[in-house]
Amino acid sequence: MEFEKIPTVPTADEIMDRSLRRAAAKMREKRNKDRANQEFVRAIGQAIHDRLVQVISSFPDFDELPPFYRELVEILYGIERLKKSLGAVGWAARWSRLHGPPLVMETRRADVTAISRRRAVARLSSVVHQVDGDLRFLNDVRNVLRKLPHVDDSFTIVVAGYPNVGKSSFIRLVSTAAPEVAGYAFTTQGIIVGHRETGCGRIQFIDTPGVLDRPPEKRNRIERQAMCAMGRIADVILFIIDPSGTCGYPLEDQENLLEEVKSTIESPVVVAANKADILPSGVYKNMSTATGEGVDEVLEALLAYQSAPTASPGPMPEGNR
Repeated sequence: MEFEKIPTVPTADEIMDRSLRRAAAKMREKRNKDRANQEFVRAIGQAIHDRLVQVISSFPDFDELPPFYRELVEILYGIERLKKSLGAVGWAARWSRLHGPPLVMETRRADVTAISRRRAVARLSSVVHQVDGDLRFLNDVRNVLRKLPHVDDSFTIVVAGYPNVGKSSFIRLVSTAAPEVAGYAFTTQGIIVGHRETGCGRIQFIDTPGVLDRPPEKRNRIERQAMCAMGRIADVILFIIDPSGTCGYPLEDQENLLEEVKSTIESPVVVAANKADILPSGVYKNMSTATGEGVDEVLEALLAYQSAPTASPGPMPEGNR
C-alpha cells in the first residue's frame, strides 16, 4: 500500500538540527573563515530546501488515489486540509531556495561574516518554524494512513450493521482476520480485513464499525468509514441484525438502517439474524456466532455471488431482503 512508504515527517527542530550538521560538515571543508561562513549559509539553505521537498514528495497525490482510499482520507482528515499543510511546507521550501543565494551574498559582503551567518540561520529557522504545526499534522496523518488495511481487487464481502450485533464475531469465524470482540458498542474503530480461500479464488471480508440509524451528516468518522466501505468496495454486503435486542438497540432502528443501505447502495445485500440461540427470527436467515449455528449457511449465501460476480446468481438465497 502506497501509504506504508511515507517516512516519518520531522519537526522544525529536527529539520534545523540535521541541516545545521550538514552545513557544519561543509563549513569544515573551507580553510578560509569567511569562505567557510559563506559555505555554511549556502549549505544550510540547500539542506532545508531538500528536506522540505522530501516531505512533500513522500505523500501521494490524493486526487489520484482509488475512490475508496480517497474517501477514507477525506473522512479522517479532509483532502483540502492536507493540501493546505503540504502547500505551507512547499512555501517554506521555495522560500529557502529563493532567499538562500541572496543570504549567501549578504554573508560574502559582510564585514563580519560570522555575524551575517548567524542572521541568515535565524531567518531560515524562523521560516521553518512557521510551518512546524503543519509538519506535526502531516506526521500525525502519516502515522494513521500507514496503518490503513490493504484492500485489493479480490471478491469483497462487507459485513455491516449496528454496533455489537456480531459482525466481528462472524469475521473471526469465517476469515483470517482477528478483530477485537467485546460486549460493548463500537469495539471496531476502523476497517479490518480478513481473507479466505474458496474454490473460486480468494475472497476478502471487510469488518466495519457499527452504524446508527441517523442522518448522514450526524454520523461520526467511525460510522462514515463503514458507509464508505459498503458504497465503494462491496461486491456483496452481509447486513447482520440482532432481533434479541441484546446489542442495546431496538430491532426497528436496525431495520431502518437496513432500508437505508438497500436504497442508497447498489451492491446486493444478504441479511442474517444473529444470536438465534437467544431469540431466533421468523423473518431473516438465522445464525449464532456464539454456537456456530447457521454460520455456514449464511456464508454459502454470500459465496453464491462470487461464482457469478457480474450477474445475479439466480434466485435470491432465502433470508435475503
